[in-house]
Amino acid sequence: MHPDALLRLEEFSVRFDGISVVDRLSLEIRRGETLALVGESGSGKSVSALGAMNLLPPNADIVGGRWLEDVDLSHLPAKAWYGIRGSRVGFVFQEPMTSLNPLHTVSKQIGESLRLHQGLGGQAARKRARELLEQVQLPRPDELLDAWPHQLSGGQRQRVMIAMAIANEPDLLIADEPTTALDVTVQQEILALLAELRDDQGMGMLFITHDLNLVRRHADRVCVMQQGRVEETGTVTEVFTSPSSEYTHTLLAAEPSGNPTPLDDAKTLLRTQQLSVSFSRPKRLFSRRPPPFIAVQPLTMTVAKGETLGIVGESGSGKTTLAQALLRLVPSQGEINFDGQRLDRLTGNALRRQRSRFQVVFQDPYGSLSPRLPVSSIISEGLRFHFPELDDREVERRVVATLQEVGLPTDCAARYPHEFSGGQRQRIAVARAIILEPELIVLDEPTSALDRTVQKHLVELLRELQARRGLSYLFISHDLSVVRAMAHRVIVLKDGSIVEEGGCERVLNAPRHPYTKRLINAARPVHLA
Repeated sequence: MHPDALLRLEEFSVRFDGISVVDRLSLEIRRGETLALVGESGSGKSVSALGAMNLLPPNADIVGGRWLEDVDLSHLPAKAWYGIRGSRVGFVFQEPMTSLNPLHTVSKQIGESLRLHQGLGGQAARKRARELLEQVQLPRPDELLDAWPHQLSGGQRQRVMIAMAIANEPDLLIADEPTTALDVTVQQEILALLAELRDDQGMGMLFITHDLNLVRRHADRVCVMQQGRVEETGTVTEVFTSPSSEYTHTLLAAEPSGNPTPLDDAKTLLRTQQLSVSFSRPKRLFSRRPPPFIAVQPLTMTVAKGETLGIVGESGSGKTTLAQALLRLVPSQGEINFDGQRLDRLTGNALRRQRSRFQVVFQDPYGSLSPRLPVSSIISEGLRFHFPELDDREVERRVVATLQEVGLPTDCAARYPHEFSGGQRQRIAVARAIILEPELIVLDEPTSALDRTVQKHLVELLRELQARRGLSYLFISHDLSVVRAMAHRVIVLKDGSIVEEGGCERVLNAPRHPYTKRLINAARPVHLA
C-alpha cells in the first residue's frame, strides 16, 4: 500500500443476481493524483465506483475490501455514509440532466449540499453557490443561480454538477465521464480546474472516461478494465507507449477514421436565409423586462442531398438551438427552405406531414428512449403516426428490416432500453429515425456518450446508411476527430454566429479564424515520449 493511498480496493467484486460484473478489482487512488479508469461500455468502470461508495441497488452483492484512508467502508453503518458521500467524497455523474433535479433551481441544488454538510443557508449559501459557478467558469452566474436545469445547455449542466461536487472541498472526487457533454475547449478548462483543485487541496481523483486523449493530458496513472477485470495498470506513459495487453492495443487503435462518400454536384436540400432565434428573459419585480437573449444571430446556410454538414463550437454557441429551429421545435425568424418548401410558413397538419422527411438522433441514447416501451414500439411509433394505413404485419416487417440494417439482432425487438448498452441504444435511436425513410437526419452529439470503439462502429454505420439511402446529415459535435470522419463541410459557431465555414479538411487543417484555431489546438492529440 502506498503511504498516500486515499481510496483502496482489494479483491473487490460486484455481482448482480449471481452474475459477476466486477471481478477481484484491486486499485488505489493517492492524494494529489488522478487515476483514470478506462474501458469499453459494460466493462465495470461505473459499477466499481458506485459499489465502492455503496450506491448500488439492493440486488448487488459486494465482496472484498474497500478503505477511505483508515475508514473501513465494507462495514460502515448506513448513517455513517452521510458523512462520507458529498462531504469527503464528491461525485460528478455522467448524465447531468438526469442527475439534476428538474424541480429545483441551480442555487437550491448547490445550496442543499452546503446546508447538509456545512450548515450554510440563506444569503451565505447563495453567495457560496455564486462563487462555485464562477470557479467552474460559468458565465452570468447571477442569472444562472435562478435558472432551471432545462434552461441550461448540456455543458452548462455538467459544470453545475462539478460545482456541486467540489462545494464541500472533498478529499476524493469521483468523476464519471465528467466532460461527456462539453466541447473540447471547455473540457480542457474544466479538467485544468479540477487539476488545480486537486493540487491545492491534496485531493485524489478517480477519472472514469472513454476519451483516451483526455487521459493522456490529465491523468497520472491509468487502469484498463475489460469485462469487469483489470487488464493492466501503470503510469499513463507506460500504458500508452508500451501497452502489455492486446485489449489496450485495441482501445488505442479505435479512433474514428476514414472519410464520407465524395459528393458530386448535388441538389440543395435545405437552405436558410437570415435565420435567427431569440428568447425573452424573465421580468423581475419593479423593473423593466430585459432585452431578449439572442441565441442564434441571423445566418444563412445550406445542406445538399447526400451531404454531411458538421456544426462545431463551444457549449452555448447555439448549435442545438440552430438544429431545433431548423426542425421547427423552437420559434425562429427568417426563412427555412426544405426541398423547395418554406417550413417557416407551415403550421398544424401541413407541418406534421413534412416531419417524416426530417428526423433527429439525440445526444443521450437513454433519456431519448421511453423506458416503458419495448424496442419494437419505440421504433414503430413514428411509422404508425405518419402512416396509419400500414397494417401490423407490414409495420413488424419494417421494424425487423430496420433492426437488421443498423446491426441489431431481430430478437431484441421485445426487450426494453435498460437492457442494452449505450452503443446499442444509440443504434435503436438511429433505427427509429431511418424507418421513416427521411431525407435529412439531425445528429446532435450522437457519439459523445460512447466509448471510442463504439464510436468507430457507429460512424461506420452512419456512413454506410448515408451511402445506401442518400441521406443528408446535420452533424453536431464537439469531437473534431468524429467530425473529420463524418463531414463534407463544417461551420463553426461562436455566440450564435458563424465565424468560419468551408470544406471539412480545409477548416480542420488550415483554420483561418482564431476561435477555430483554439478549438483545434484543444482537441489535438498529445504525443507521449
